[in-house]
Amino acid sequence: MPLPKLPTHPGTLVKVTNDLDAYEMAETAPLAPPTTPKARKQATKPAAKAPASNSHGQPPLGIPAPETPDAPSVAVRNTGNGANADTAVSARTRSKKKPRLAIEKRKLFVLDTNVLLHDPNSLFKFEEHDIFLPMLVLEELDHQKKGMSEVARNARQVSRYLDGLVAENKSLANGLVLDTLGNQEALGTLHFQTTALSSDLPIALPSGKADNVILGVVHALQQLHPKREVVLVSKDINMRLKALSLGLPAEDYYNDHVIDDSDLLYEGVMPLPENFWVKHGKDVESWQQGGTTYYRIKGPLCAQLIVNEFVYLEGELPLYAQVKEVSGKTAVLATLRDYSHGKNNVWGITAKNREQNFALNLLMNPDCDFVSLLGQAGTGKTLLALAAGLTQTLETRRYTEIIITRATVPVGDEIGFLPGTEEEKMLPWMGALEDNLEVLQLGANTDGVSNGNTPDWGKNATMELIRSRIKVKSMSFMRGRTFLNKFLIIDEAQNLTPKQMKTLVTRAGPGTKIVCLGNIAQIDTPYLTEGSSGLTYVVDRFKGWPHSGHITLQRGERSRLADYASEAL
Repeated sequence: MPLPKLPTHPGTLVKVTNDLDAYEMAETAPLAPPTTPKARKQATKPAAKAPASNSHGQPPLGIPAPETPDAPSVAVRNTGNGANADTAVSARTRSKKKPRLAIEKRKLFVLDTNVLLHDPNSLFKFEEHDIFLPMLVLEELDHQKKGMSEVARNARQVSRYLDGLVAENKSLANGLVLDTLGNQEALGTLHFQTTALSSDLPIALPSGKADNVILGVVHALQQLHPKREVVLVSKDINMRLKALSLGLPAEDYYNDHVIDDSDLLYEGVMPLPENFWVKHGKDVESWQQGGTTYYRIKGPLCAQLIVNEFVYLEGELPLYAQVKEVSGKTAVLATLRDYSHGKNNVWGITAKNREQNFALNLLMNPDCDFVSLLGQAGTGKTLLALAAGLTQTLETRRYTEIIITRATVPVGDEIGFLPGTEEEKMLPWMGALEDNLEVLQLGANTDGVSNGNTPDWGKNATMELIRSRIKVKSMSFMRGRTFLNKFLIIDEAQNLTPKQMKTLVTRAGPGTKIVCLGNIAQIDTPYLTEGSSGLTYVVDRFKGWPHSGHITLQRGERSRLADYASEAL
């Protein structure tokens, strides 16, 4: 039976309608190709663009007004991550871009300059909400762009992002779509201040101060857009307090916070319950390999264990082990080497407590490439790291030299025009290194008191040998370096940003071990907190990697005076 002839005009195949069901039927129906050249030419023409909406009635500053109710639209439920959950349109007709919220539902975040200088990518971290930049913020960015500091680099990066957004969008009238540079998670728009804003604040503030100008902009935006939530985002605590005093919503920048509470930070140690062997002692497999005893256990607690985490049980059947493998409700534990015994001393140093013993097991393990040690002053972080580095550099020759660097506050700035070499300029920052070398030098026992039996020439020769294998480097010249077979110690790592920490850790070449030391309770870098520190960042991100380990040292071992002071003061 011959097929019926196809219509000449492809437009007769589908009836144009705004009805959703008819739209689905038209899109899913199989279409035969046009036969005539004229029909083929018409079929290949691009669809006509919808007429631009009238700009009359829009609020000022280029922020578009809400959509009119009579405009044809498809109901979309926001699921929190931009997912289009309830649309009835088939997958073939659904747009590749995620749907945008209605204007009223999107917050308008006014960014302070310090947020952009702290994290240049903050422009793309507000998901479906909009961003507003006052003109004063652009002025302050321009003032901060000169120099080689981290702040200057961030200012230049923000300027490049803004330039790219303007180039892609071409117009500032309705805002700049933030996902045009490839950041698909940014579903909002960016708006610049294009008109003068003036409003009377509830409290009279000096007009010449930059913070007060930004507060005035936030207050004016609230009056211009009463149906939208306008929020000031600033890293400056006093700025947020002033805003709250004026009745303006203000928030900190939370995107770079790894954790909300420092007490939730991974400690690397888990105490086992007293009934551990009762619930996990059935069908235990054990074997020995290379002087280490391994246990394969099964039980409900195994699912909570993390690779390279230390577990301990004290009592009649004590256990001190490290998690080597986790698979469902099965885990493999490996016994530890007891570094608290004098025969296992590391460059004359023995572990004074349980956590120090765990730390030395990580520092002396050649399969562990990254180690992070947290703890208060006097817990022995630098001493343990130096002892492990000297032993593996001068005795076992696993590493060729020790490289020590630390965050100089302000981080990344030039170390000055002081006379001398790079190491001589860094010596004022390395007082902790000198103090620990005195403890580790030949002729000193584990308590750091000289026994007086070693002649001075022997001490001097040993110190010269030690210093020849220890290099002190500045972070200002770390970019582009690659360290091969080095023992790299990063001291005071809590003062590093996540970006700076990434720069340092990625310097590691084959055979290099990196040890990060710090105390997140002593952060000196502006706008860094316990939750956003680079040290907190790497502890959380390296958690569970088979070639990394972390220990939080609990007890101070410096002296009874220092221990009492840390508790009483």
